[in-house]
Amino acid sequence: MTTNELPEIPTFGLWYDYRNPAQWKTPAGELYRRSIDQAVWAEQLGFGSVWLSEHHFAEDDYASSPLMMAATLAARTSTMRIGTNIIVAGLHNPARLAEDATALSLLSDNRFELGVGLGYRDLEFSGFGRNVKNRPSLLEDAIAIIRQAWTGSSEGYEGKRLSLPALPVTPVPELAPRLLVGAQSPVGIDRAARAGDGVITLSNDHCQVYLDALERHGRDVAQGRIYASQWTIIAEDPERVWSQVSENVLYQMNKYIEWGSFEGPDQPAQYANSQQVLDAGAYRLMDASMAVEELVTLASDYPQIRDFHYWAQFPGESVDSGSERIQYMADNVIPAVTQRLASRTECAAAVAG
Repeated sequence: MTTNELPEIPTFGLWYDYRNPAQWKTPAGELYRRSIDQAVWAEQLGFGSVWLSEHHFAEDDYASSPLMMAATLAARTSTMRIGTNIIVAGLHNPARLAEDATALSLLSDNRFELGVGLGYRDLEFSGFGRNVKNRPSLLEDAIAIIRQAWTGSSEGYEGKRLSLPALPVTPVPELAPRLLVGAQSPVGIDRAARAGDGVITLSNDHCQVYLDALERHGRDVAQGRIYASQWTIIAEDPERVWSQVSENVLYQMNKYIEWGSFEGPDQPAQYANSQQVLDAGAYRLMDASMAVEELVTLASDYPQIRDFHYWAQFPGESVDSGSERIQYMADNVIPAVTQRLASRTECAAAVAG
């Protein structure tokens, strides 16, 4: 986006991890199929993206094969962008990952975006024969190899941990997918600004950190891309919905803490109850009017935001329960945010001449 271009209006997306905890267990195949159906339906309601997470060796069946889900969604949708939030790049052969991403891009008519990240579970790295201590260099090498593979070059690559032989990776994508980097620490956000086509954030507070990093690396701040994961429940009566899903959210947050998801010196202890989750600000409750005001302000302050995405449902929550919030957002949030941002864009165009 140059200074003469108008900002894009962000899309709204759904985020899936397919967790299936024992206390709320449902047949895994049914959960997969109904969640795919839900995302296809959400596209018809105006949702513009779907995001798929990855973990391995999880007792709650956290999705371990998001690219298979992405392929199914690509075949069943027509406009929705499909992305990973995130692929743990250091667990994969990056040439194979580049090939799969190319296939998804070709299959979806260039609607696929590859989001990668460090990962953090020692169990996963050791399970795939990797050392979790090497995750920064594994990610850096993977990014370099994937980019090289997408060019069709036969030059090869020799990194600190990973290499690509002097062979072309074929076919090449018609349009290389955006390579996004998920990050939550200042170091990770700096890496996204330096090496990525955009950043996947876990907190809206990280938007400015990313823009500062872009500037520090001499990149065009106006060209930055932010894909903003939201930890918010939006409903007509959010307190009532919270009473229904709070134990599911408590499970989600405590499992991430148990796995070591949060980086830095201020890692939280596990929450004793769901009220502590709200008190800590880990989740927020909003009705449509509150959400519209916040999202319009964020998108106006940070026109680099390309997408806001929300958990479709929480671990163990029924698909039907999650669909109620999806319908509410489609009716009351997406059109209001889109209309207000479009009006601002039209005003800016008129002023510009």
